[in-house]
Amino acid sequence: MTHPADPATIRLLCVEDNPDDVELMAIALERGDPHRRYVLRRVDDAAGFVDALQEDHDVILCDFNMPRFSPYAALQILVARRCGTPLVVVTRAIGEEAAVHVLRCGAKDYLTKDKLGTLPQIVERVMTERQRVLEQERLGRELEAAYGRLKKLSARLVVAQERERTLISRELHDHLGQTLTGMVIHLHAAKRSGDPDTARKHTDTAMAMAQGAVGQLKTLSFALRPAQLDLLGLVAAAQTAVQRMAEPAGLAFSVTSRGDEPDKLGETASVALRLVQEALNNTVRHAQASRIGVRLRFLPQARIGVLVVDDGVGFNKPLVLDGQPSEHNVGLYGMIERTELAGGRLHIRTYPGQGVAIRAVL
Repeated sequence: MTHPADPATIRLLCVEDNPDDVELMAIALERGDPHRRYVLRRVDDAAGFVDALQEDHDVILCDFNMPRFSPYAALQILVARRCGTPLVVVTRAIGEEAAVHVLRCGAKDYLTKDKLGTLPQIVERVMTERQRVLEQERLGRELEAAYGRLKKLSARLVVAQERERTLISRELHDHLGQTLTGMVIHLHAAKRSGDPDTARKHTDTAMAMAQGAVGQLKTLSFALRPAQLDLLGLVAAAQTAVQRMAEPAGLAFSVTSRGDEPDKLGETASVALRLVQEALNNTVRHAQASRIGVRLRFLPQARIGVLVVDDGVGFNKPLVLDGQPSEHNVGLYGMIERTELAGGRLHIRTYPGQGVAIRAVL
């Protein structure tokens, strides 16, 4: 539909049985608004009207008194076809009661043919009103879509929280819990032993396991929120996180940054770090890569950009992200959920054999 503010062609559908009246309308439009080009198409019955609706028109001008058609029939057809083109009644004579009735039935305005000089203003007004309605409908659809995404995100947030709690519980039970249980066993054995050398061996083993438990606790604590993030900043924390995972896997790595890192980081910094950790974990487990690069960008308004690129085998994105989280894509969906819950968007670019690039702005 043509925007009323543009000096462009305006297409008008004239439902009129008198060709001379259509010519008078064209003259009035040209005189009243010479900066625009008006294209008028005339029809005078229902069949012609329906056929004309296959094309786009900005406004419909409809005579009130015609032997084979009426504005009421035109409005019924518009409703049935869900066509929102505004209709203006243009007639020689119309009573006040009839004018009110046709407006209640859906006409946007009416004009008597002895006042065609105001036709350009009426056309522009109804077009402007139509644009406003379309904009409201668009905003309504966007709002509804955003509400739907929010509901899905809220549901996925609960699932993500439970998934992370399960992972933490498993780490505590399978590693730290077993280590502490072993310590207790060796300490009891040392206490029951009557041989000092045997007791000392059990005690030394328990101390070694205690040191191992401290290391496991530090690893788990680092995975949840590295101390470097609060003490040294995001770049240093990302450097440490990448080094801890890339070096044992034999990956060459680089961590770079652009922009000035703020003295006080917001909540998005921890999300950015988790994205780096999860992307690196996916690379180590699945990518068969030899190198990974991480770039952080500190943007205005406390925004943070994250880019993680590897040279691995890549994957078929439509096939892996098939719309349903599962065991083979839970890591990627976790990253998407985490980013969206932080108010950002995550973009994944990959092709089989061409590596993976993950970009997010938080």
